[in-house]
Amino acid sequence: MKKYLDKIFLSFCLLAFILSSCEGDKSKDSKEIPQAKGGRIYGGVFRLNETEFFKNLYPLNIIDAIAARIASQIYEGLTKFNQGDVTTPKMALAESYTVDSTGILYTFNIKKGVFFHDDPCFPDGKGRELKAQDVKYCFDRVATKDINNNAFTQSFKDRVTGANEYYDGGPNAEGIKGIKVIDEYTLQIALLKPYSPFLQILALPTMVIYPKEAIDKYGPSGLRAYAVGTGPFRLKSVDDDVSVSLVKNDNYYGNDSFGNRLPFLDAVQIQFIHDKKTELFEFKKGNLEMIYRLPTEYIIDILTTENTNLKGEYVKYELQRGPEMSTQFYEFLNSSGVFKNKKVRQSFNYAVDRQKIIDFVLNGAAEEAGIGITPPTFKGYDVHLLPAYHLDVDKARQLLSEAGFPNGKGFPKITLDINSGGGYHINVAEEVVKQLRDHLNIDISLNILSFAQKIEKSQTGKSDLWRAGWIADFPSPENFLWLMYGKDVPAEIGQVSYPNTCRYKNSEFDKLYEAALTARTIEESYKLFLEAEKIVIEDAPHMILWYDESYRILQSYVKNFPNNAMQYRDLSEVYLDKNTKVVPTDSTKTQQPAK
Repeated sequence: MKKYLDKIFLSFCLLAFILSSCEGDKSKDSKEIPQAKGGRIYGGVFRLNETEFFKNLYPLNIIDAIAARIASQIYEGLTKFNQGDVTTPKMALAESYTVDSTGILYTFNIKKGVFFHDDPCFPDGKGRELKAQDVKYCFDRVATKDINNNAFTQSFKDRVTGANEYYDGGPNAEGIKGIKVIDEYTLQIALLKPYSPFLQILALPTMVIYPKEAIDKYGPSGLRAYAVGTGPFRLKSVDDDVSVSLVKNDNYYGNDSFGNRLPFLDAVQIQFIHDKKTELFEFKKGNLEMIYRLPTEYIIDILTTENTNLKGEYVKYELQRGPEMSTQFYEFLNSSGVFKNKKVRQSFNYAVDRQKIIDFVLNGAAEEAGIGITPPTFKGYDVHLLPAYHLDVDKARQLLSEAGFPNGKGFPKITLDINSGGGYHINVAEEVVKQLRDHLNIDISLNILSFAQKIEKSQTGKSDLWRAGWIADFPSPENFLWLMYGKDVPAEIGQVSYPNTCRYKNSEFDKLYEAALTARTIEESYKLFLEAEKIVIEDAPHMILWYDESYRILQSYVKNFPNNAMQYRDLSEVYLDKNTKVVPTDSTKTQQPAK
């Protein structure tokens, strides 16, 4: 732990060095806080923590929430989510848009005066102005078949005219037929059929815009931990598994409703302290501005009995809480091994007491016990109409016996792969393993991996049973049921399967899912999604555990940082009403562009 904290201390030096370079001859009086219109305040460092290190910042390969939260400060797309109301996207790099009477042809007017971050990938090191051709370039890459591309199936596949043909046929001079540059600041996108969530799709972290020069110089692999975007912050440094430092983009085009130039913050620092107790300790010392997801063993000390308010020494902070568009679950490898048998999967589902996990392991820090993979956060989509697995030990044992393993006899040795998640994933896993042993007489070993290792094993079919979770990329049941769509699952076990990592296949589900995507109304699509989800629950390709409720505690001086059900974060308008600084040290490590 000391070695790890020493690395954290050294990482503080980097940001201190960066900020001292940026501040120049600013007043040495640390109490002097620069004011802006509307009571806003310039300056300060927003310091937060993630318990897992991100996997990849290359836009087409962003598949985890941590990478998405970092990338959303650096990159932007034509649209982005509204932090206060994620159901309604707003314009970002697009100034405005129109859609024709058929609902098929979208015309986007690109903002003028938007510049890419200064970077050595440009001839003079100065970021150039973004044009419509840059959007066309990035969108063509979305439909390029490549091992580094995880964006296509969720975005343009079966939606944009010519996208499927471009993906199957390979790059050509024209690019995607349905995406056309009209002039320097105008782009048109033709859909195959009307699709109402299209603006939400364009707000995905995989749909952001970056310069061709960055791809030419660094390539996708070089952009794993490096970035050149247009966002309010520039990526300054990455110290693997220790910290990420972002600094203010002085050339950012954005203004708030008062006309203040954004962003307000000088910098953002993300640490990667894996232990939630240590994270809480750093927050209490004033070294972090926010803590997200509380250490479960401390919840009874932090929150009142109903988990609704702070108590004791914590009342001086601000509590933000609410249901998340997020589901926690375990996945089975459906295509081979012991979990190819549906009765085994069903048996495991009946053998677990979800409410006990919520009450005694999570100390109530969850929305409710899980039913299907879609959380109960979408108006008009009632997950409580779906059948649910509740603890039924007799039925669990009967199903296991019918599968050929009476009282667990002959059941093969299996391993549950998990990432630590700050420790609470371990606590949950130990309880699940205990319940399965007590109820089914099955011994399961735990294997704790890094987040990246767990993803690699699950995607390539090297795990039999693993911990998983999904937080919405965009606010729709579609985004959750997409994980069960079977037509994109590769035939061979060693090939990457994403997002359907459990390799579940059911043609009836696929038909209903596809029909829901082309439904004329949201009500009709939700009805079809519910029918599809009933099939999934019956097949039990996974073990749904609970739906998340978010708990965030902020320092009292953090302003204009609303919570939302997607944990989408836009730090461009966040401000602090006190100066915050990093701890000064004597390290001068800086991030070099990846080669």
